[in-house]
Amino acid sequence: MADFLKTDYSNNTGGNFDPVPTGNYEMIINNAQEQATKNGAESLQIDLLVRNDLDKVPDLAETNAKYHNRHVFVDNWKRKATNQYDLEGFQYILQAAGVPEGTPLKTVQDFMKLITGAAVKVYVKQEEDSYNGKTTLKNRVAPWNFEASDYPQIQHVYKDKRPAGKAAPQSRPTTATNDPFTNTGDSIDISDDDLPF
Repeated sequence: MADFLKTDYSNNTGGNFDPVPTGNYEMIINNAQEQATKNGAESLQIDLLVRNDLDKVPDLAETNAKYHNRHVFVDNWKRKATNQYDLEGFQYILQAAGVPEGTPLKTVQDFMKLITGAAVKVYVKQEEDSYNGKTTLKNRVAPWNFEASDYPQIQHVYKDKRPAGKAAPQSRPTTATNDPFTNTGDSIDISDDDLPF
């Protein structure tokens, strides 16, 4: 009978959740999801992942090369007065993700599906945050700090060795090896729920 598990700690990188230094980072929009606090405040959280395929780019030596595989979370809170998201801010994110001008989005789920898996360049700011008398360092990203990636061909490899095109079930293929226009002979299953229109 095969072993269930053999201990191997070589890939344990720890849980460093300290904020990354201020700078421009090439990221993947790893995930987007709606959340609510215990008090009922709602937000759409975007999980940005620092790409690990650009370590040798000289301009990214102090950002991606040092902090690849780190996550930066961006909360987009619903406005208290209207109980709605700032849709103008979402426009910057959609543009950076390469969503074509004039694309209709019927739901917030459409927004999340369209941006998940996209390569973007993001200006991340490290700043102090005071809450309940305690001051900590935190990362902040404003919607207007999202730009189109300088490196749209993603070769990022996830820790579990998934290729970049397998970032999430709803992510769109972005690498040459996952070109949706290449006929591999395999059938492609697409449900109506996966289509943005």
